[in-house]
Amino acid sequence: MSGPAPRYRIFSRGDLSAFWALFADNLANIVIIAGTCTLVFRMPDRIVFGRIMPGLGVALLFGLGLYVLLACRLARRERRDDVTALPYGISTPVMFVYLFGVIGPAYGRTGDAVLAWQVGIAAAFIGGVIEACGSLAGPFVKRWTPRAGMLGTLAGIAIVWIATTAAVELFENPVVGFPALAIVLLGMVAGVTLPGHFPPGLLAILVGTALWFVSGEAAPSLAGCGLRPPVPVLGDLVTGLRHAAGFLHIILPVEIYNFLETMNNVESAEAAGDAYPVRACQAIDGAGTMVGALFGAPFPTTVYIGHPAYKRLGGRSGYALAAGLLIFAAATGGLVSFLHGLIPVAAVAPMLLFIGLVITAQAFTAVPPLHSIGVAAAIVPHVAAFVRSKGDAIASCLDPGLREGLVEALHADESLGWFGCGRLAHGSIMTGLLWGSILVFCVERRFGRAAMFTCAAGALTAVGLIHRERIGLQLDSPVLWGYLMMAGVFLAALAWSRESAARRPPE
Repeated sequence: MSGPAPRYRIFSRGDLSAFWALFADNLANIVIIAGTCTLVFRMPDRIVFGRIMPGLGVALLFGLGLYVLLACRLARRERRDDVTALPYGISTPVMFVYLFGVIGPAYGRTGDAVLAWQVGIAAAFIGGVIEACGSLAGPFVKRWTPRAGMLGTLAGIAIVWIATTAAVELFENPVVGFPALAIVLLGMVAGVTLPGHFPPGLLAILVGTALWFVSGEAAPSLAGCGLRPPVPVLGDLVTGLRHAAGFLHIILPVEIYNFLETMNNVESAEAAGDAYPVRACQAIDGAGTMVGALFGAPFPTTVYIGHPAYKRLGGRSGYALAAGLLIFAAATGGLVSFLHGLIPVAAVAPMLLFIGLVITAQAFTAVPPLHSIGVAAAIVPHVAAFVRSKGDAIASCLDPGLREGLVEALHADESLGWFGCGRLAHGSIMTGLLWGSILVFCVERRFGRAAMFTCAAGALTAVGLIHRERIGLQLDSPVLWGYLMMAGVFLAALAWSRESAARRPPE
């Protein structure tokens, strides 16, 4: 290639809109974390706003800074000026797992909110190690797995956990959410240019917040503001590690999910034109999670879903760097508690809905038309996971006696399919990837690979990583034997197709 390379500008006009999208995405998670930890788990402010939030600020600035460097290196290597940095933040599905699968049970068993936080940061640190180790297996998985399987399971997360959750929040508070949604649809879907090129994401948040104030529901307070510098919490981490062993059955599969999510999101970025090294991204995500845990954040971080959406908004690298700096400043300056009372989730939800829809649409358009059935199949386990999580949440609100009776009734009524729903829900990210890939191989008549992925699903079932609630070898699982018989059918089809080809007369 001859001629001077185009100059890569870290900041561009599109970075402003992309910044507000990424900031809103992380802000929504931060608001949920603050509210759940303070109201549900009764954590003191000194932990929530003095340890968890500064720790998240450190983790996000660390990871986003490294992804800006990766973007600059890619732009230099490919001599391009349109490279978009990977978005990065708190993994939304994993955040809920850590809140209600680790911190919540630890708090329920001990009644000690501080110990529950210590167990959380220990779980996050262990998870970061697992996530970083995924960098060894990531390229191999990427090479063998069809794009429809990876993007399809990503679409499942996007449409179920991001778009559906955001849409539900809009209907919880339509007076705030619907006007903000209209602004997002006009600016980001219809492409209407707002006066002065004002970012539609920012305008949506401002309008939603103003309506929140008019309704009298807003409750901002400056009481929690003040410098909250990040402080290493090594002693708390060691204490948590002594109690974290009982949660390994949750940590291991969810962190395998996390490094697969990183791999899928990097694949999504490549489909949009920016090819990043999956191994380096998985290592950065794991390191960012460990750094955050060392400073008090009990929530894993990851490459964010939505790179194509940020690229569509015109973002380069400035949006990621600005988001990291602002979140760090807000987290360490005590502004999170103020924002928690100021900005309603319904004002942020339209941005999340947009991102979820863009990712789902991309999964179908970035694969060959015949492979779209694989994308659709990969979404199904996430729907089951969503339904099961809502049922479990309802049961958790009941008294223990009523809860036990409800669970027994659900399992007894076969017409509800509750037992099968639970089997399909456990390990949904891996199940979606496997089933999406199997359908692609069937479309392509590659029955040997279909059998291989079916056997892989059986092996994961046998050790409890999918379709079961706990890790441990179980060879009498009916799902395992179902997979093995399914693989046998594929192998028989492979033998038949080879025999038919051998019998076919030469042309």
